Amino acid sequence: MRSDGITMTYSAIVRDKDNKKIVRVSFERGGALGKEIAEGLLPECKITRQNGYSQEEILGLEEYLRANQEDIMDKAKVISNPLKWL
Repeated sequence: MRSDGITMTYSAIVRDKDNKKIVRVSFERGGALGKEIAEGLLPECKITRQNGYSQEEILGLEEYLRANQEDIMDKAKVISNPLKWL
């Protein structure tokens, strides 16, 4: 996703330390002092780490994750299975 200078990337489905399936999501944009990054997790739909985003923007990104969770998880499933790349 790219919108208003923000690029979103996501991981394949991985397992966390508790063996739960998660997807890591990253939002990046250029800022006055360099790259600004917000990192979040699905299915929690929470931003867990950020640099350069306002609290209002973080709330907006979390809302975006909630609204698009199913689509992002479906796309992460595809890259989780290398056989689907062929």
